[in-house]
Amino acid sequence: MNSFPWMMPRLRLVVLNVMAIGLASYAIGALSQELKIVLSGSQEIPPVTTTASGTATITVNADKAVTGNATIAGMAVTVAHIHDGAAGTNGPIILPLVKTADNVWSVPPGARLSDAQYESYKAGKLYFNIHSEAHRSGEIRGQIKP
Repeated sequence: MNSFPWMMPRLRLVVLNVMAIGLASYAIGALSQELKIVLSGSQEIPPVTTTASGTATITVNADKAVTGNATIAGMAVTVAHIHDGAAGTNGPIILPLVKTADNVWSVPPGARLSDAQYESYKAGKLYFNIHSEAHRSGEIRGQIKP
């Protein structure tokens, strides 16, 4: 009935390889999507009353490489960081941000998360924190939620 029996094992192998490549590409793409974050004083611990605001983007690749930035309005930024800490808690600085334009603070080139920081990222336990002279522990904050 099958006039080309030798093709079946090869065809199965080709189909399985295409499926594996597709799944791997999907998994890598899902882990490296760009996230958008809104920063506000109400997310600070304790909450801060401010007219300042910000938006941020971040991409974390499967190899733990990080890119991103925060654009800030309504405040004079003294320093900006990404911290490790769940919503409602404060945590240590893991990535200092550098000023790259007026009101824009960016992840430094070549930044990578450690294994523990990557697990915190996947669990939604990292946040942007933007500091000012008036609010030295942070004026606006935005939780990173993959």
